[in-house]
Amino acid sequence: MPMHEANRMLRLPPYLFTIVDNWKREVRTQGVDVIDFSMGNPDFEPPPHVVQAMREALKMKGIHRYSKFDEEIERNLRRAIAKWYHGRFGVDLDPDKEVLPLIGSKEGIAHLSLAFLNNDDLALVPSPAYPVHFNGVIMAGGILYTIPLKEENGYLPDFGSIPRETTRHSKLMFLSYPHNPTTAVCDLEFFNKVIHWGHDKDIIVAHDLTYSDIVFGPKRAHSILEVKNSRKFCVEFHTLSKSYSMAGWRMGFAVGNKDILKSVAKTKSYVDFGLFRAIQHAATAALTVPQGYVKTLVANYKKRIDYFVDGLNRIGWPTKKPAATFYIWCKIPQQYGALTSMEFTELLLRETGVAVAPGTGFGEMGEGYIRFAMVVSEARMKAALGRVKDFLQRKV
Repeated sequence: MPMHEANRMLRLPPYLFTIVDNWKREVRTQGVDVIDFSMGNPDFEPPPHVVQAMREALKMKGIHRYSKFDEEIERNLRRAIAKWYHGRFGVDLDPDKEVLPLIGSKEGIAHLSLAFLNNDDLALVPSPAYPVHFNGVIMAGGILYTIPLKEENGYLPDFGSIPRETTRHSKLMFLSYPHNPTTAVCDLEFFNKVIHWGHDKDIIVAHDLTYSDIVFGPKRAHSILEVKNSRKFCVEFHTLSKSYSMAGWRMGFAVGNKDILKSVAKTKSYVDFGLFRAIQHAATAALTVPQGYVKTLVANYKKRIDYFVDGLNRIGWPTKKPAATFYIWCKIPQQYGALTSMEFTELLLRETGVAVAPGTGFGEMGEGYIRFAMVVSEARMKAALGRVKDFLQRKV
């Protein structure tokens, strides 16, 4: 008997990063040395004190049991998150009601859609965007309304362009600044506009703040919860994956409106038993000590970005330096402008062994762009620039 996936799965767009991964495996079997900029998978080691805290936790009595809300390790983590938020953004949170640890922010974002969207409910999702923002909506049975993010507008959404009827029927909206993949940032005035726009609407605003620490220059990233009345309808997602190079640990959290978080927690309770308790203990260590590791990490990413962007410009690929994140978002070179981002990604990989992320992997408005993740060493970057230079100098 044929096995048929659920209709909601058939509605999902092709996961283009899986296709790119298949291409990488294929060219590697042909003996090609792949220099991989395609995935935002940090290559730095986590803070030594966090690793040590994990080692110590593994020896604790009861550490391997299921996580429970009211145990000491769990309470300590929620308090650490609340204290970190107060120190970082001046936002006061109730650790027992307004903080929800997650198995990575991606999981929580997907469960938010599952918790609140009925079949055919509308969600407002910018494009381009981190894929789970729109894929989570589709998997929950919701309907996407795409908000185009345009370079000429600083990749900020134009709320005035959304039809009034569309807004009236929408239950959820996603935002994310600093932004992946475009690297755009916003100021607090933008979040004030968001709260003013949403205060009289029956809508949840979810802000993905994954890259809050990885910002370059005098400006800092803001929490949407800094704005008065935001907690009436907003939640915010964060993770330790980027700031502490703990991607594989799957440690994230959501904060904000207590009723929204309660529903997400309820949804999760049917699916998982919470985070491994040793990881919670180590995460507490990451958040509660002086943050020198983060400052050094950001400086290292800035050094890589400067080196690589300067190199791209030098070899004839015009590229702007990002204001935040560890990504470089750039247009396909002019001589290859007739190709789609997927076609260019495949050609670049097969011809040079340099793997990037196609812009359309982040939604339809990513067409014409590709993304580099600065997760390889400077020596590997130098090698990649040499290969790309030869590639760009070929006659098309």
